[in-house]
Amino acid sequence: MPFERVKQPLVLSSPEREELERIVRSRTEPMQRVERAKILLAYGAGVSVSAIARKLGTNRPKVYRCIDKALEVGVLSALQDLPGRGKKAQIGEAARAWLLSLACQKPKELGYAQELWTMRLLAEHARQHCHQAGHVSLSRIGRGTVSKILSRAQIKPHKVRYYVEQRDPEFEAKMVQVLCVYKEVEMLQKAGSRAEPMVAILSYDERPGIQALESCGQEKPPVASQYSCWLRDYEYVRHGTLSLLAGIDLLNGHVHGLVADRHRSREFIEFLRQVDQHYGEGIKIRMILDNHSAHISKETRRYLASVPNRFEFIFTPTHGSWLNLIETFFAKMAKTFLRGLTVSSKAELKRRIEKYLKEVNQAPVISRWAHGLETISIAGHY
Repeated sequence: MPFERVKQPLVLSSPEREELERIVRSRTEPMQRVERAKILLAYGAGVSVSAIARKLGTNRPKVYRCIDKALEVGVLSALQDLPGRGKKAQIGEAARAWLLSLACQKPKELGYAQELWTMRLLAEHARQHCHQAGHVSLSRIGRGTVSKILSRAQIKPHKVRYYVEQRDPEFEAKMVQVLCVYKEVEMLQKAGSRAEPMVAILSYDERPGIQALESCGQEKPPVASQYSCWLRDYEYVRHGTLSLLAGIDLLNGHVHGLVADRHRSREFIEFLRQVDQHYGEGIKIRMILDNHSAHISKETRRYLASVPNRFEFIFTPTHGSWLNLIETFFAKMAKTFLRGLTVSSKAELKRRIEKYLKEVNQAPVISRWAHGLETISIAGHY
């Protein structure tokens, strides 16, 4: 006699079949759900259990369990694990809360030398002190279980994230003042050639510590099918550092730069003289800059007094360097020019930086600030 199917057939409705086919085609669904969807589609199409097991590379009991569950609780419900499966949790809520409270303390506060927990150290501490705390269920806890408990609570005591605390009581007022300058730049750019600006607006800062590094060995160029990139000796000679004092004109993108050994008041004054010579008489030079000591020193104030009504400084708030657009220029410079730069001396480094500034000014890029300007009005600020 031919074999007759004993198990009840599975009848799939159109919505159920479409959902199962979607899961099978998906690249983001869990593998377990995809496999169960294939089993149900095949069984619904009349394929035998043995054939399904051979095709999917699994065993008959697994296929039977999936089909039985679909016949009992429904097709779509059979794709998930039923509640109550698996070993019952032995660690209660009180024990978990105690473990989380430990994780939120520093190890040094509990007598250890470490500043931050590791999963192994936290598990060891929990095992040693759980009896005293009345949580015997943690007596055999391992670092894997500790990691799972912390992950569910979204606690990562082995990591540190930094933030900047606003210690400037006038942070908001100074920020608004800087944004008003950017708003003025936006208005002048929209005016274009219709109004000749009688002001130059610069975003200024220093980039100290640019290293003059020279490779000890000879560099080897890329070779097809052998070396995909430049090969460089990991040892190097350090010839010293230079500082770049730079200001970008927010109206035309021109970058003013001064390369010097240091960035004291005298170098800053030299930069101001360079900018003063660049712009014609009668043009107000407005500069956005931070509160570096060189910007407010006696020497700097003495120079500003010698050129009255020529410069106007708008200081960014403390820990507010992100408000200064020149930072975008420095970031681009670090990624495109300074990355991998090797020189034989500080003099060569200075020449290379100055050449880079000339190349940038051949095709200047105008930097724009957009965030928050729609709520800023410059009336009453100047």
